Amino acid sequence: MAIDHPDLPASGALVDEIRALAKERRAVILAHNYERPEVQDLADYVGDSLGLSREAARTDAEVIVFCGVHFMAETAAILSPSKTVLLPDLAAGCSLASTIDAAQLRAWKAEHPDAVVVSYVNTTAEVKAETDYCCTSGNAVEVINAIPADREILFLPDMFLGAHVRRVTGRANIHVWMGECHVHAGIDPENIRLQRALHPGAEFLIHPECGCATSVVEAVSAGDVDPEGVHILSTEGMIKRPGESTAEAFIVATEVGILHRLRRAYPGKQFFAANERASCAYMKVTTLPKVRDALRHLQHRITVAPDIADRARMAIERMVAIGGGAPAPASEGVDPGE
Repeated sequence: MAIDHPDLPASGALVDEIRALAKERRAVILAHNYERPEVQDLADYVGDSLGLSREAARTDAEVIVFCGVHFMAETAAILSPSKTVLLPDLAAGCSLASTIDAAQLRAWKAEHPDAVVVSYVNTTAEVKAETDYCCTSGNAVEVINAIPADREILFLPDMFLGAHVRRVTGRANIHVWMGECHVHAGIDPENIRLQRALHPGAEFLIHPECGCATSVVEAVSAGDVDPEGVHILSTEGMIKRPGESTAEAFIVATEVGILHRLRRAYPGKQFFAANERASCAYMKVTTLPKVRDALRHLQHRITVAPDIADRARMAIERMVAIGGGAPAPASEGVDPGE
């Protein structure tokens, strides 16, 4: 959907202005899969937290405009300390990240002094600084399996992902923080059963590297969702699957933003959200005018205190090194004529 505002130039002129500013600033624009369609279309790279972290770490751009949420921009600033990292809107927070802070984690660690701390990437830099390993939902099981089986683990903050990895790994020594995001609550087994009843021939796609699918992944592993026709796929796998499948319809269990990429890539097929209300309000605060203003005024710069960054970097680098794939260029799978 295009942004309509009487005080703004036409969308085409606005996009041209943003691209000219990006060239002038030697900037790269990164956008998460949950961003507004027009922001995804503008971006140089679109992907999940892990893929965009990798792109931020390897880019030779001088400026990174991170169209995502605050913790993602922090991660980019930690991995690329010599770059200028901009967040177009400081209101782009994360309800899951806010469920635990560094003081709470330190208190939890004091109760389990020999435990290894594994933090989901949806956490603040201060929490990552208290962490041994970061993970995404795409590589969480691999991260857990890399830790000796006899070591106690504190897993935070996503209770759905924690329950899933505990079940899949069979480890009873994983303690799980009881946190969730507001989008998790929008995707539950009842929604899924309804959509599958409405679209009986549709394949059911779950994107495990998008944080807000973790409740669905957990529901499948718990047996609350029929696994028949279910495909748990990476970003690349989710984008490719409709092209490999004879199915004409797909139910997608994650935040609704990724439907834009799928519909553009496969205009002849149908895509249904497991729950249309599963939308991240924090992701949607970023708009094209805010991206323009970020480049025009080099605002809002995200920095992390050196001592926090140094302590968090090891956990983040472990996350980047274990599992997952690279982000896709924004044009991948999209007909440029559309």
